[in-house]
Amino acid sequence: MTVGPAAPPVLPAAAPRGGGRRGPLWWLVLPALFFFTVFGVVPLLGVVALSFARWNGIGAITPGGLEAWRAVLGDPGLLHSLWVTFEIMAVSWLVQTPASILLGTFLAGPQRYRGFLAVLYVVPLLLSSAAIAVTWKALLDPNFGLGAGLGWSLLSQNWLGEGGLAVGVIIFIVSWQFVPFHALIYQGGVRQIPRSLYEAAEIDGAGRVRQFFSVTVPQLKYTIITSSTLMVVGSLTFFDLIFVLTAGGPGDATRVLAVEMYQTGFLGNQMGPASAIAVIIVFSGLIIAQVIRRLGGRDPSASQLEGM
Repeated sequence: MTVGPAAPPVLPAAAPRGGGRRGPLWWLVLPALFFFTVFGVVPLLGVVALSFARWNGIGAITPGGLEAWRAVLGDPGLLHSLWVTFEIMAVSWLVQTPASILLGTFLAGPQRYRGFLAVLYVVPLLLSSAAIAVTWKALLDPNFGLGAGLGWSLLSQNWLGEGGLAVGVIIFIVSWQFVPFHALIYQGGVRQIPRSLYEAAEIDGAGRVRQFFSVTVPQLKYTIITSSTLMVVGSLTFFDLIFVLTAGGPGDATRVLAVEMYQTGFLGNQMGPASAIAVIIVFSGLIIAQVIRRLGGRDPSASQLEGM
């Protein structure tokens, strides 16, 4: 009887260094928590405290109680600024979201030229909002702009001098600037969708349009939630673009909350009411982000492939 080679001995698992089980690594979050506290929480608490004080930006800060809040909440201009802010927010979301999804889906294709286009589309993100505003303001000038140079009367309108046109111009420029960013988000989401889903749809006889609405869009659910949160909350902080283009005008047609805060604090020297407006902006963003998260159903950070 032939005896085969003996099995190698089973070695005990090596114990972790330190002579015990590795503990939680909660301390790794301390640097991020430190910077968030110093540059996020502390300034926010300072603004909240300042909204209950009197300060002209130069002299001493004195307690003011609810005086600033009464002035802000009793100002009819606040409701107008809220309306303009949410108008730009809603319409820009309606414009940017479909365009970003379509562009992101297109850029997710395997063709090499689409990768080149993806790099080209990012160019607006490399420019500052102030530089973009200066450029578009020059192009839209009715006397010396693009329309006058080409002789096109359609482009020679007073785009920034009429309320409705000014709001439309701001929405267009905002979409032009930020659609590439959100398109990159959707491009990454589309590339995570398994090819097997499209193959199954093809077997069922679905064309490209049907595949887009039946496979691509449903699988981008959590990507849409993330993009919409960034898009909507970011709309609350539009300032430099609007300030350079219209400074809140004509009249107060484009006077969003951020511009209202600036004019109240730095032009009106009323830092208390300006801080109250800043608090309103912050809590509006928190509420909107929470509503979007609730509308998404489950945890928006979960995998978009769950439940397949």
